Amino acid sequence: MNRTVLFVNHKKSQCGVYEFGKNVGAVLLRSKKYNFIYTECSSLNELKADIVKNNPNVIIYNYTSSTMPWAADKIYRGIYKSNIININIPQIGIIHETTQDVSYRATAYRSKFLFGKGINLSNSLFDFYIAPDPTLLLKNNLVYKTGRLIPPYKNNFEAPEVPTIGSFGFGTPKKGFEKIVQLVQREFNEAIIRFNIPFADFGDKDGVGAKEIAKRCNALVNKSGIKLYISHDFLDHGEILDFLAKNTINVFLYEDANGRGLSSVIDSALAVQRPIAISESSMFRHITDASPSICVTKNNLKTIIENGITPLLKYYSEWTPDNLLWDYERILDSIFYKQNNLENHKKNITSTLYFKLNKLLLRPSKSFTWLRSSKDGVVDDMQVVNSASYNPIHISARDSLNRILDNDARNLYKPAIDKITELVPKTISKKIPEANVQQAFVFDTVWRYVPFYKNPKILCIGSYEDTASMSLIKMGLKVEEIDPALNYSLQEYVTKPSTIKESYNIIFSTSVIEHDKDDELFIKCVSDLLAPGGVFVMTCDYKDGWVPGDIKPDVDFRFYTKNDLENRLLSLMKNCELVDKPQWDCPNPDFILGKYKYTFATFVLKKYTKG
Repeated sequence: MNRTVLFVNHKKSQCGVYEFGKNVGAVLLRSKKYNFIYTECSSLNELKADIVKNNPNVIIYNYTSSTMPWAADKIYRGIYKSNIININIPQIGIIHETTQDVSYRATAYRSKFLFGKGINLSNSLFDFYIAPDPTLLLKNNLVYKTGRLIPPYKNNFEAPEVPTIGSFGFGTPKKGFEKIVQLVQREFNEAIIRFNIPFADFGDKDGVGAKEIAKRCNALVNKSGIKLYISHDFLDHGEILDFLAKNTINVFLYEDANGRGLSSVIDSALAVQRPIAISESSMFRHITDASPSICVTKNNLKTIIENGITPLLKYYSEWTPDNLLWDYERILDSIFYKQNNLENHKKNITSTLYFKLNKLLLRPSKSFTWLRSSKDGVVDDMQVVNSASYNPIHISARDSLNRILDNDARNLYKPAIDKITELVPKTISKKIPEANVQQAFVFDTVWRYVPFYKNPKILCIGSYEDTASMSLIKMGLKVEEIDPALNYSLQEYVTKPSTIKESYNIIFSTSVIEHDKDDELFIKCVSDLLAPGGVFVMTCDYKDGWVPGDIKPDVDFRFYTKNDLENRLLSLMKNCELVDKPQWDCPNPDFILGKYKYTFATFVLKKYTKG
């Protein structure tokens, strides 16, 4: 029988968080894997009644402190004290106002679900958290993330003849409505500006803020050809989409608000498939990578209008209802796996060992050092270098792309190591120098194959801290990245609804496979994703003659051998062959890591072209 998931939203109100919960809840009800039940509560007693009625296996709260004040610090304490209900199930909170720092510091309530005795080891409200922020790095095992949800909508309205600039939002501070008026007047002599600024139940219930914004905006209009129309009606979900659909472009110029989550206005603006212009506010960080840029600091409104929705296309395929449902189902799969793992272990171990197991399973990881951006949010090692150039290393007739990466290879690929050092100096400085030959080989080999494809579709498996991937992106290549620290595992990605099988021209992975417990499934997934005529480039930790039981680093599940590469793994790659004759003989490995002596090997193959 499918497990029951209670999805708790607050009662209907003029509030973006409520609309978010309503829309997500409607998607989750389509699940065939879990029995989702949507409910709206305004008190702890209403929640108790829903728990008694539905007997859920887990509860998800669409939570903010302002919309669910009754829940803060009461969900567990109130129910335990009352002795009416004993919640011995995972409690999951959706966190809207999240940042990287907030997500890292999130801790578990350590309820009876975690410790079996109701031991309270922190003041946190939830056991796990879901952040609807696709930009988040997953540094904390308690925190999961999802993509956004673009509401389904068909725009049947003709584009207006007179440039019409629209925006909407509650009348709370720093929304930038005044800046929109000023920007439009700088660029246009004739235009229509349309604002919908309703009163907010949470923050501007009496409408004082909304009316004051309208007054200031009207005072700024000084061109006869500029017409400004402002409404304060609260529009329901369908009405706000119609409002946005009638505009030439929808513009959002929030002032930066560090410490805030993502703005949900973008979800609605994307739905109507009209151009969007934004400020560089951190609340729009999930779409600032649109290309050409939609930021008004980099392109003017006329240019953004001319570019149309082309910069937004990648979001349409990613933030779909199917993908969001998949996100929630895989998150629940993971949480129930952790729950079962703890239940199985706690039966036969002492409370001290049980406590340590929980710490290992659920503690935030401090091992992530990837320098994609600096602490203040200024991009450093990931800023694209448009003028970058690189010529692949000359490979002689006696050399092979399937080889051992020893000292000879370090000398051969030194130009590639130097290029990576130039491109991502901060990240590579944290690496073991002798191991950088792997990233150098991958960087050089991928770059070597790029010219063979027109607009190649490229996938990196295990891109977190991978200097090869980071360098290729800085060189201007579009590389799709998957990594559990960024989004999901390879095995998960293959099951994602939007994933297209046999669509990638180049797939690469640098020293990842030895860390995957099921390496055969790893290889089968690569085979499923690789397009006919495509190439797969991989490196791995290698020691010929190694057998299970021999010593190896704790982070590795295995060392690879000549037989693994030549027979076991190759046999799993459907319709594939090595790109050249391999040279994997290595009687004397020259890489030393503590007490371990081994080397690195490459694995480069190509899939047959159909027909």
